[in-house]
Amino acid sequence: MNDQQRSMLLQSASQFPPPQGIKLSYGTAGFRADASILQSTVFRIGILAALRSLKTDGAVIGLMITASHNKVSDNGVKIADPSGGMLTQDWEPFADSIANAPDPESLVRLIEEFAKKENIPLDRSKVASVFLGRDTRPSGESLVEAAKQGIGSVIGAVATDLGIVTTPQLHWMVRARNKNIRGSEIDYFDQLATSFRCLIDLIPKKSGENDHTIGKLIVDCSNGVGGEKLQLLKEKLNWLDLEIRNSGKEGGILNEGVGADYVQKEKVSPQGLGPSDVGVRCASLDGDADRIVYFTIIPNVNNKINLIDGDKMLSLFALFIKEQLNILTDKTEYQPRVGVVQTGYANGASTKYLTELGLQVIFTPTGVKYLHGKAEEYDIGIYFEANGHGTVLFSDKFLTWLEDIKSTEKSLNKQNAAKRLCAVSKVVNQAVGDALSGLLLVEAILQHMGWSVDKWNELYSDLPSRQLKVKVADRTALVTTNAETCAEKPPGIQDAINALTAKYNQGRCFVRPSGTEDVVRVYAEADTQVAADELATSVAKVVDQFLGFHL
Repeated sequence: MNDQQRSMLLQSASQFPPPQGIKLSYGTAGFRADASILQSTVFRIGILAALRSLKTDGAVIGLMITASHNKVSDNGVKIADPSGGMLTQDWEPFADSIANAPDPESLVRLIEEFAKKENIPLDRSKVASVFLGRDTRPSGESLVEAAKQGIGSVIGAVATDLGIVTTPQLHWMVRARNKNIRGSEIDYFDQLATSFRCLIDLIPKKSGENDHTIGKLIVDCSNGVGGEKLQLLKEKLNWLDLEIRNSGKEGGILNEGVGADYVQKEKVSPQGLGPSDVGVRCASLDGDADRIVYFTIIPNVNNKINLIDGDKMLSLFALFIKEQLNILTDKTEYQPRVGVVQTGYANGASTKYLTELGLQVIFTPTGVKYLHGKAEEYDIGIYFEANGHGTVLFSDKFLTWLEDIKSTEKSLNKQNAAKRLCAVSKVVNQAVGDALSGLLLVEAILQHMGWSVDKWNELYSDLPSRQLKVKVADRTALVTTNAETCAEKPPGIQDAINALTAKYNQGRCFVRPSGTEDVVRVYAEADTQVAADELATSVAKVVDQFLGFHL
């Protein structure tokens, strides 16, 4: 870094002093906090984004300002790597370091040391490129300006402001640009609409059938960015019977009593839906439209719902993909490797169902970065969390094989199966979980199967479960193995958990430390809700005995 660069960086950094007495940590969701304290953090992550672009030979990097399903007064920032995926874990410690650097001099020193270690060129030989996006939060506009200041403080860095977009759109556009594919927002909508239409057109028609409609879908958009974007998608698919609620234009508050996170956790219908919607297929997006869950409202039970979560979406996608593969791979030499990736929070009934389908189920620690990374190891990798975040990944080798079948296969049945899987690969967002693409894939498969939402929900019955959290003195004292499902330390705690779990029919329980606060999370399953509650409560007491606040 020359004197001019150093001077520019020091001057810019002095305008964004870090909040006093607060330490932030870059996790799966990037940085999140009350928006009022994030100016400095976002400025510094703008610098990181520019450096990341330089490190990757000028590839486009994404920077998204969002706090997803958090309350409207919060905000956050996270980075999309050139693949469209999340920031490589190798750079997370650097993100923590620069976010918490106490003053401009310390910040510049950290940047110089890191650039030297990573061989990042800080001269004008390369141009850094960063795409900026934000959700609909009022704080987003000023935070984008802070990010631009950070990006601009790296000589030769160019920021492109995409305005208000969903988080998945930003990731998709980064991936497309780096693959030299047309990657505007219009291109995103065109690809989703065209591929969805292809899936519908490939539904085998039965005698006398004119269409495959399965009735109206109501979508709760969490008063977030998904409302505006789903409306644009709806206009491209004007034949789709879709009604948008909680778009954000009716005066509702972002994520307050609405959205995928609220619906999944509370198991009640969101505001804006009620008794008049009983019997209608419903879905909820989260605030930045990277999660989706489905549900139906139970009549006469205080807005209680039948929840169809990410596990059921994964199972639907896996069933459809396996059916197409069964058509294609009969006696063929090439047998694609299919992997279904879950975390310990996946309902045990879903894992049993997927295993009985003949699919390989793999577990990872909690967090999208772990799920996505493992899914990339397969020709077809399918992952979803119960919260409704997930996607399907296809290897280049598999897609090339499909293209060959489309052009050379004489069997129309096999041609169509290959076309369906190609269309799936373009409906889904292979960079990250995407509520809009997930919605379209669910709707296409339900129409293909001729299934109602209730028929889908009958794939299997969830085991009753309970989640609790226990405040502890030091969460790092709990060390887990086996994708966080087995406690290695402190000694004896796993034996105590095993003894309690063995008392319950179909019992399963694990504990894991929170990634953000000094609590331990407890997850329990059993054959009845009473048993699941009892098991969770008993294990919570064990956690308190081993790790609680005791003098």
